[in-house]
Amino acid sequence: METMKLTTEQIDYLFNFTRQHYVVWYDLQSELVDHLANAIEAEWQENPKLSFEEAVNKEFRKFGVFGFMEVVEKRQAVLGKKYNRIVWYHLREFFGVPKIVLTILMTLVLFSILKRISYNESIIIGLSIISLVCIFYQILKAGKIMKEKEQTKEKRWLFEEIINQFGSFSGMLYLPLNILIQMMNHLKGILQDDYWILGVSFFFVLFAIVNYIVFKIIPSKAEEYLKTTYPEYNLSKV
Repeated sequence: METMKLTTEQIDYLFNFTRQHYVVWYDLQSELVDHLANAIEAEWQENPKLSFEEAVNKEFRKFGVFGFMEVVEKRQAVLGKKYNRIVWYHLREFFGVPKIVLTILMTLVLFSILKRISYNESIIIGLSIISLVCIFYQILKAGKIMKEKEQTKEKRWLFEEIINQFGSFSGMLYLPLNILIQMMNHLKGILQDDYWILGVSFFFVLFAIVNYIVFKIIPSKAEEYLKTTYPEYNLSKV
């Protein structure tokens, strides 16, 4: 018996089918279409009289009541971990020669500035507010860019959106500042201690480095990371 194969029109239908079920990223669409196509062709070997639409619905029911959402969530988790590894890779670079020297120098400079001015609780709050404003600005800027891209017909890639939405770090960046401010309520008596000031200086330098990595370095290398993640990404840009 001749093996039944899907036509180009049927493959296009499967791509539309995944989009209609809230899978908007081309990489996930491709994976799901490949899975569905293989499953349908295998089903036709057992039941050649089954229509294409019936075969599609039969395979889709196997995904359960939430449809493709579980597949999407698993893929998001995998690519989220990949993004986190990239952030930690760049962060570790700052703790090796020569960048560790720059990190120490920046810490000492900030320490000297805080020592010279009337360092107090309001200084930490001021630095925290400036940091939060910078974070909000970068997040809003990235959100605007992604919204503009969604309105075009350009292919969307899940990992690209994770990079441009800064993974889990966009939310995590608020946490250290909140912890620092809460600590001040219990440590007001040592705000003028040199070790405390040095610790605060290092904290804000480290915080600035993480922001620089998340908001500048990784987005600037986004295309490089996308090419290594998706071999077909180059073809989509031709």
